[in-house]
Amino acid sequence: MFRIVFAALLGLAIATTTLAADAPAKPSVLAAKSGAVTFQHRTHKALKCDSCHGAKIGKLGPMGKDKGHATCLDCHKKEAKGPAKCADCHKKA
Repeated sequence: MFRIVFAALLGLAIATTTLAADAPAKPSVLAAKSGAVTFQHRTHKALKCDSCHGAKIGKLGPMGKDKGHATCLDCHKKEAKGPAKCADCHKKA
């Protein structure tokens, strides 16, 4: 029984490490009416992936204003780190 639990935990640890290592090196650009938002995974490496992605790690899909603000802006305000004003994130081309 111990071997099964140990193997499962080891597999989970390896999968989590692999996913974190596979974070995109180049920025993600999210389209928005008020200007594109550029997101850098490198600057968020202190966070666990599931902080933003949830339990199922993968592409977030369309964010939309409400989801984007709830995911990003609320965290920036709570942590008192990062941009918190509209023009700090939204850049018009």
